Amino acid sequence: MPRKVLLITADQFRFDHLGCTGHPLKPTPNLDGLAAESSLFLKHFTNAIPCGPSRASLHTGLYACNHRSVTNGTPLDRRHTNLALEVRKAGIEPLLYGYSDTSVDPRRAPAKDPSLDTFESILPGFKSVVDFNLGYLEGWLDWLEDQGYERPDPSESVFHHSPEKITEGRFCDEPAFYAAEHSDTAYLTHHACHTIRNHRNEDWFIHLSLLRPHPPLIAPAPYNRLYDWRELPLPQRGNSVLGDAAMHPLLELWQQKIDSVDYFGSQANMLRLCDEDILRTKAVYLGLITEVDKNLGKIFDLLKETGQWDDTLIIFTSDHGEQLGDHHLWGKGGCFDSSWHIPLILRNPKIPASHGITISAFSEHVDITPTILAWLDQEIPLAMDGRSLLPNLQAERLEDWKTGVFCEFDWRSLPQRHVERDEDRRFENQQLCLWRDDDFKYVHFAKHPPLLFDLKNDPHETTNLAENPAYLSVCNKYLTTLLQHRMRHSDRNLTLWQLTDDQ
Repeated sequence: MPRKVLLITADQFRFDHLGCTGHPLKPTPNLDGLAAESSLFLKHFTNAIPCGPSRASLHTGLYACNHRSVTNGTPLDRRHTNLALEVRKAGIEPLLYGYSDTSVDPRRAPAKDPSLDTFESILPGFKSVVDFNLGYLEGWLDWLEDQGYERPDPSESVFHHSPEKITEGRFCDEPAFYAAEHSDTAYLTHHACHTIRNHRNEDWFIHLSLLRPHPPLIAPAPYNRLYDWRELPLPQRGNSVLGDAAMHPLLELWQQKIDSVDYFGSQANMLRLCDEDILRTKAVYLGLITEVDKNLGKIFDLLKETGQWDDTLIIFTSDHGEQLGDHHLWGKGGCFDSSWHIPLILRNPKIPASHGITISAFSEHVDITPTILAWLDQEIPLAMDGRSLLPNLQAERLEDWKTGVFCEFDWRSLPQRHVERDEDRRFENQQLCLWRDDDFKYVHFAKHPPLLFDLKNDPHETTNLAENPAYLSVCNKYLTTLLQHRMRHSDRNLTLWQLTDDQ
């Protein structure tokens, strides 16, 4: 039986924007169809934010406290193995369509190596099949030129509206200048399909890393206005911007970063949009999700047409979520579920009984690489923090499975001019880690006061109970849980070895 793995990530994709997870407009019929023939994980969380740290955890199976690539641009230490290197041990060349957001280890590169100028290098071990780097986009732009479009200059303007379409202070939902069949999503999908079609009788490993629905929020027709903004709900938020910011200093810092006309590449200030424009923004985001779904449907159909559907392990997930106006925030970060809770659909063709089931056990991004390696019958490195999810497909609940999730966020990229100066270890103060289970979420900060949310009675995380003396024992309990979990997962690269004179 050929060994085929299709790992799909759609960037900045919220858990609640799949039809199968409850979105009322059903924007994802193809992914819903995949879920109906797969295992749908209801409590899957990324372990780190933003893009680079999240993908580092996904690809290495390590928490951020161990891989330490904690921001976009923080180097990923080459001493850590990763998914691509381990897949090569199985005799399969891992192919990347898209990007991995990897910041290279500068100790392993010449001083003037161009890879040191970007956090968007390729994870060691992957073969990049198409030229699609967020800083350059050269392969896609070449493709657009071949289709008869004028090449944008600078490259990043491919995601911006022309000035005549923009009304100052308003969100623009006019279509992109390119047709849907020529979008970045279509470009990557087209090339992935080419490999799938031409290697039907061979082993293959494809990581399809799609940019969308990541901002800038600009979509080709008809996806830019596929959904009526009047049918969408306003974000979950407090009565005012200042009121939400008052919950914690981190939220104030985040709002200060958003308070800019270039934060989202939308040429509008996302923090100051009127309600109608907020809903138009949400409609374009939803349209981009449907565009992703439409293209993935082509891949799923091709796998079935070529007889590869039941040979292929399929995993669909994201790197992180999107606040989408919740708590008056946009983008990803902080501590709220909108940023951390993401989709996970896993189709294991070897276990038909797992098709069409939902799994309520917690799962984390660090579990993705161990799962793939287990499916390929490869040894899972001892240093990895994650565990294979495959046993969850055959048991209602494993007795020794995780009871919550561990997440970390380093916000040193937020406006430091507003942070109290600490000349000794300023950056190290700008981080949090959290433990979330079914009952509470406890957020611990290196310097600032903690947060505590009662998820059963306050699912939208609006009230901080850490300041309430009645919840001191709850805070202490979760702080203990957090510390114990962190201690059990300290770097194990060498600690599980011991050199002795025993033969």
